Parts: sequence; C-alpha cells; structure tokens
Amino acid sequence: MMATPGFWQKDQEEVSRLSQERAWMRGEIDAWQKLYKETEDARILAEIAQEERDETAIKEVRRDMARLQREIKGMELTSLLGDPDDKRNAIVAINAGAGGTEAQDWVEMLFRMYTRWAEDKGMDVRVIDYLPGDEAGIKNVTLTITGPYAYGYLKSEHGIHRMVRISPFDATGRRHTTFASVSVLPEVDTDIVIEIDENDLRIDTYRASGPGGQHVNKTSSAVRITHLPTGIVVQCQNEKSQHRNKDMAMKVLKAKLYKAEKEKLEQKKHEMHQTQKEIAWGSQIRSYVFNPYRLVKDHRTNMEEGNVDRVMDGGIDMFIDAYLRLK
Repeated sequence: MMATPGFWQKDQEEVSRLSQERAWMRGEIDAWQKLYKETEDARILAEIAQEERDETAIKEVRRDMARLQREIKGMELTSLLGDPDDKRNAIVAINAGAGGTEAQDWVEMLFRMYTRWAEDKGMDVRVIDYLPGDEAGIKNVTLTITGPYAYGYLKSEHGIHRMVRISPFDATGRRHTTFASVSVLPEVDTDIVIEIDENDLRIDTYRASGPGGQHVNKTSSAVRITHLPTGIVVQCQNEKSQHRNKDMAMKVLKAKLYKAEKEKLEQKKHEMHQTQKEIAWGSQIRSYVFNPYRLVKDHRTNMEEGNVDRVMDGGIDMFIDAYLRLK
C-alpha cells in the first residue's frame, strides 16, 4: 500500500525529533564523562605534586579544582531541569508598569541585565520587538535568548520586578518605587506542530517606530498579528523585511498558543501561579533596592544579594539556582 505524503511527513518529523533527542543525550553523557576524566587527572596530579612538594603544580591543581567545581555545580543545576520545555530557547518580554520615564528606564536596566547574563553564558540575544521610551529607556522589548536550557533557567524570572531608588528623573530627589513585568515563554521548536488557521488571523502592517535605519522607517515593514479566537496580539518590527518580521511574529504567536494549550491540557494553572506568581501589580517576585540601602531580594526563595551592581551586570545565577532547588 502506498503511503500518503502526510504519512511520510509525520514519519520524517518523528525521525528528526528522535535524532535531536539522541544528540542531546549523547552530549549530556559526553559532558559528564569529560568532567569525570578531568577530575581523575586532577586527583592524580594532586597526589604527585604533594609527594614531590611541587608548589607550582599544587597551585595549578587548585585552579583546576575550582573550575571543575563550578562546572559540576552547573551540571547539577541542569539535572534539575526535567521539563521537556526546559531545553528550549527563551522568548523574554519586558514591559514597563506605571511610572512614565522611571518605569521605562527600569525596563532598559532589566534588558541590559538579561543581555549580560546571556552573553556571559555564551548564548545569543536577538531583539525582535522594541518600543523606545518617550524621553529615555524602553516602553517594552521582546527578545529571544538562544542557548542550551535558556528557558529552563530563565523561567525563574517570570513575574513582576520591583525597583526602589531615588529617581534621576525627579528634580526634587524623591524616592520612587517602580515595577516592570517580565514574561518568559519557551520558543516552539520544529518538533511541535501548532496548527493555525489563516482565517483566524488579522495581519496589519505599519511603519517601524524603533531604531533600524532609513529603510525600516520609510517602509511598512513592521507586522502585527492578531489571533482572533484567543485575542493574542504579537508584533515584530526589527527585521529589514516585512516577510522576516511576519515569520518572527508567527514564531512568537506559536509560542504563546503552545503555552496556553499546554497549561489547559495539563491543568496546572493553579500550581504555576503558586510558584511563578501571576503577572499583576503588587505580586512582585523580586525587589531591587538602591536606596535607602542596597539589596536585591527574591520573595519566593528569600535569597538576598547585597551587591546590587553585580546583579544588574547579569549576576542572577544565585536567584535561578535557589528557585530551581525550591521547586
């Protein structure tokens, strides 16, 4: 019996999925074996250096052991990421709350924080939507962070982030409390099929308002897609062509539809709200205090860090670690 084209397509998709899964598992095994071998080599070198009282070799062993401890801790943390979505890339959207320029500046600070974190991990950052503030900062920005377990790590950032400081935009020098929402979604990969009826979409084009050069600003290259059954709206304006903006907006739409469907099927909405907090003003997951004292505190885990500058430079691993271990 001759197979239909649809049958072959599904078969090829399954083969591709299994190949990707096999490659991922092989990579995990290779990484553990590499760490085991390096640890054994360091142990043997330490024994020889101690017997021969070789101070130079002992210092080298100490450096290697410190590095290996960091890598093993990273592998241990990765082992906590067991959800199928954890391996996926992340789509991060940051939106300003009430507060005008102060809130928009806070969005830009968070955007820089996540960009620094991703770059330190060797991950790629790509801005897919950007709306600058009226005077300074950013009203909202959406970016994709591409790298191993990007979503698994960054799902801990989903929620409201609160900042307290003396605003540089307040001539009277008053202290302000500002909020921004951070939404983190897994990027839908090719191994998951999300069917979207073209009749359910309203696609609008407009001129891009953000940075991008003369071509972007003079042509209607920006794309906004509304999914009529759900009311979900996505947009992209940072690519040079309307076609590429549409493709990227569709990817974000698929990610949002995928997340909504998964929550409905798994019936874990209540559980998710308990662990991640619903995005609503007053339910902040973390506070960043610059004045009258300096402290960053995660309200879910009670993890605190007094070096605020370190955190704003992308040093959020302690918060991610604490959140994953709490779960």
